[in-house]
Amino acid sequence: MAEPLFHVRGLKVALPDMARKPLFGRAPLIEILKGLDFDLPARSITGIVGESGSGKSTLGRALVRLNEPSAGTVVFEGRDITHLPETQLKPLRRDLQMIFQDPMSSLNPRRTIGAVIAAPLKQNRITDDLAGRAAEALRRVGLPESFAGRYRHELSGGQRQRVGIARALALSPKFVLADEIVSGLDVSTQAQILSLLEKLAEEMGLTVVFISHDLSVIRRLCRQVIVMRQGEIVEAGPTDAVFAAPAHAYTRDLIAAIPLPEVDPHWLEAQPSA
Repeated sequence: MAEPLFHVRGLKVALPDMARKPLFGRAPLIEILKGLDFDLPARSITGIVGESGSGKSTLGRALVRLNEPSAGTVVFEGRDITHLPETQLKPLRRDLQMIFQDPMSSLNPRRTIGAVIAAPLKQNRITDDLAGRAAEALRRVGLPESFAGRYRHELSGGQRQRVGIARALALSPKFVLADEIVSGLDVSTQAQILSLLEKLAEEMGLTVVFISHDLSVIRRLCRQVIVMRQGEIVEAGPTDAVFAAPAHAYTRDLIAAIPLPEVDPHWLEAQPSA
């Protein structure tokens, strides 16, 4: 069996509790993640699901070191990155990319779409044929090259999210964190974006963590699932096995509470691009 891309043990994250911040001084810390142990298989899509406040987004951001772990270890490709200083972490960031939930706020309104996609390339000192690379990234996500000259307000919600995906994949990363990336889209556009992400992950050999509160989306897309509650992992395993025979009462409650419609893949393929 191949080595996991991420090997995580005893991961804790504590963040400032702004609701209890005094007028002067620092806010007290509140423990969000409470000692998590798990592996992320390479070249696979793993879902993280849980109710609001369960810690799923905090976990995802800890993997890409946007949240600083307070304890435990995060090992990426055999290298401990838990407390690497930014100078040593920076060369790894091209391998650790993120697709944001709200492309409207994450895309610079003053930059063309081509410039938005080229920005991470320039940050990593890749300056040759930026226009060609941006055009290729647009084609990869099913958008015409002419979109490189447009601005975010000229695109639909689905098109903006495709641009977010193109930007994240421009550096050909090994790992992508997708945090609630379809939650603001209508059902048909959601299906198109999920199919696109699945196709690109397969073609590019990506390891993806897909965070969602929607169990039907998790079952549709993810090969493995991690179920979180109150900063802890209550269940994890192959998605089909977890859905067929959930071992934890919380997982059973989640499955019972949320409708899980079957999605016909032939219907998805027949839909026009968003």
